[in-house]
Amino acid sequence: MARAVALGVAAFLAALPGEAQVQSDVPTQSPRRGSVEFRAGGYRPQLDAEEGLEGSPFNKVFGGGNLLLFEVEFQRFFYQGIGTAGVSLGLGYAEKYGYALLEDGSKSVERSGFHVLPVHLRGVYRFDYPAFQWGVPLVPYVKPGLVYVPWWVTKGGETEKTATAKGSGGKLGWDVTLGLSLLLDVLEPRLARDFDSDLGINHSYLFAEYTYSKVNNFGGKGFNFSDTYWMFGLALDY
Repeated sequence: MARAVALGVAAFLAALPGEAQVQSDVPTQSPRRGSVEFRAGGYRPQLDAEEGLEGSPFNKVFGGGNLLLFEVEFQRFFYQGIGTAGVSLGLGYAEKYGYALLEDGSKSVERSGFHVLPVHLRGVYRFDYPAFQWGVPLVPYVKPGLVYVPWWVTKGGETEKTATAKGSGGKLGWDVTLGLSLLLDVLEPRLARDFDSDLGINHSYLFAEYTYSKVNNFGGKGFNFSDTYWMFGLALDY
């Protein structure tokens, strides 16, 4: 009996190196802590919708087109289970140039520039459980939060001033974003594993998102930076 037990233990120990070798050949995923997003889209603040404003002065100077808004957002995850939840901090920039109108109706010879620098603090929830467990490559998500929009107007490379005011300020408000991501790992699984092992990038996505924002100091007077707009971009989990 003792001899049989000894032979069984020896056989088990002899099998350990082979099992370890099998496990080492299976690609493993590095820990996922957060994500970084790069996106762009058209943004048109409702500056001519200010209460009591006559005409459309912003439209007359800067035209009716959108500002091209670029943003980068850093996310930090604190829950990963039935989906992924976390918080994010985003920073954007957009500008638009035009010629101000003089008192006689003619255009100024110097261009005026309008600049915004939106700052977002958001909560994030992604429903990515089906993507990771069942291989469904579409990941819907929602991001509600606060936004602060510093703005300034330049002329001749300097911030414009009048006798009573300076051409700069900031507006506070809120927004909510709904989006849908396409998990790119399914297109090239082996390349995705190499990205993870070499660069620490767990997953990559292409996404489209729609934002509804109310940025008017919660109903206060002055400029209104509210808008609804689409953005498109790339996300990288790390």
